Amino acid sequence: MGIDPKIRFATIFDMNGKVLFSAHREGVENLLSSEESQKSLQLAINAWKSRNEVSDKIGKGKYALVEYEKLKRITMPLDSEHILYITTDVEADHAPIIYRALRLKNDALHSPEGMP
Repeated sequence: MGIDPKIRFATIFDMNGKVLFSAHREGVENLLSSEESQKSLQLAINAWKSRNEVSDKIGKGKYALVEYEKLKRITMPLDSEHILYITTDVEADHAPIIYRALRLKNDALHSPEGMP
């Protein structure tokens, strides 16, 4: 959440949809119900599973960005079993957010403690 003030929501979940960490910016209204949020996470999981089917030919995906009328959604695999899911305000400059998230991921992967 500290990467950018335009981040609305961030969560880490596994490939089964189990949420391991979640943070919501104070004062930001949820646009989806909890059931709709869970469905959105499942759609992200399915999309990454589909991308992984061709990764041996085109390489592993680094991130995916979808812009909607009311927000942007960034997803990125943290490792083979975990995904980072970030939503931002639509006017957010997503490139620095993605860059910083990838840096944090890289730093965590190479730290002695590994990923949290």
